[in-house]
Amino acid sequence: MQPPGDEADWDTPIFEPTERDGRLYGRGVADDKAGVMAHVAAIRAHHGTPPVNVTVFVEGEEEVASPSLPALLDKYETELRADAIVLADSHNWKVGTPALTTTLRGLVRVVVEVQALDHGVHSGMYGGAVPDGLTALCRLVATLHDDNGDVAVAGLMTSEAAELDYTEDDLRADSGLSEGVRPIGTGSLLSRMWTKPSMTVIGIDAPSVATAANLLTPVGRAKLSMRIHPAQDPQVALDALRQHLMDQAPWGCQVRVELDDLGEGFSANAQGPIYESARAAFNDAWGTEPVDIGVGGSIPFVASFAERFPQAAILVTGVEDPDTRAHAANESLHLAEFERVCLAEAVLLERLGAINKGE
Repeated sequence: MQPPGDEADWDTPIFEPTERDGRLYGRGVADDKAGVMAHVAAIRAHHGTPPVNVTVFVEGEEEVASPSLPALLDKYETELRADAIVLADSHNWKVGTPALTTTLRGLVRVVVEVQALDHGVHSGMYGGAVPDGLTALCRLVATLHDDNGDVAVAGLMTSEAAELDYTEDDLRADSGLSEGVRPIGTGSLLSRMWTKPSMTVIGIDAPSVATAANLLTPVGRAKLSMRIHPAQDPQVALDALRQHLMDQAPWGCQVRVELDDLGEGFSANAQGPIYESARAAFNDAWGTEPVDIGVGGSIPFVASFAERFPQAAILVTGVEDPDTRAHAANESLHLAEFERVCLAEAVLLERLGAINKGE
C-alpha cells in the first residue's frame, strides 16, 4: 500500500471505506485490496469448489518491489506451478470496457545527490561566485528531458504501442491535466505512456519555504522514478541513467547516484486457449469485447512469475478504471465495475474447467 499523503487532500477519511456515487473511497480499496477480493469472490461463486484446482497467493510487498518474492517462489515453486496465473493488479480500458494487460513498463528508481559545498554559507556573501547544491540539482534534473519533454538519456529502448482510440481530451479527462498545460513528449499518447521511457522527480530533500534561510545549501538530493520499455534490461537502463547524470554534472559538482530499486518489464504473447477463455469471460461479464492494453506502470512481480513459470499463461487483469487515482488522494473503486471483475473471474474458472474436460 502507498502512503496516504496529506489528509487535507482527501474528501473522506483515508482509512475508513466510504461509499459515494457508486464508488468506494479509501487508501488501498482498489490498489490492491480489490484484486485480492476478486479472487475470493470467484471462489465463493463456485461455493468453494471451483472446477479447476486453484491456489491463492497473496503477496503484500509489491509497492516496495517484492524483495521476499524470489525466496518464496524458490520454496513453493511446486505448489504454485499452474497453467494460468491471474494477477489482478491492473486496470480496465474505461468504465464499461474490460481490458487484458499484455505489456508493462519496467522501473528504475534512484536517489541522486549533488554536492557543491562542504558546509552551508551565507548566500549574500558568496552567492554569484559559489554554486549551491540545490540549484545544481535543479540544473542536472533539467537535463533529463529535451525541449519536447522526451527523456534525454541515451541508450533507452522505445517502440510504438498498439493503436487504440485515445485522444488528448481522453488524456486530460483521465489525468486531470490542468488547463493550459500541454502533454509532453512525442509520438502517440499511448506510446508515450506504455512503450517509451518516462522520467519523474518523485521527491526532493530541500529546506522548506517556511524555514528557509539565506543560505547556499551544500547538497541537493532527489529521488527519480524512470519507467522503461517492457523489453528493456533494467540494469542497462540504470547504467545509462547513471552515466547521463555523471556526464551532466553542473559546474564540476560531485554527483552520486544510489540505486533504490529495479523492476523488470513484462510482455505477453497473449495467444492460445487460456487467453481466449479470459477474453470470452470478460465479454460474458461486461457484454462487450475486451481490448488488449499496455500499462505504463510497473508490477515487477509479474515478470518474476513469468520467468519462473514460462509455461503458464500470465493473465494480468484489472480492478481499476481511469478515475481510480491509485497512489493519489481520493483513491476509489467503481463498485459496478468491481462486480463485473468478480463475475469475469468466476466465469473464467468455469471456462478453464471446460478446457480440462475437453469441451
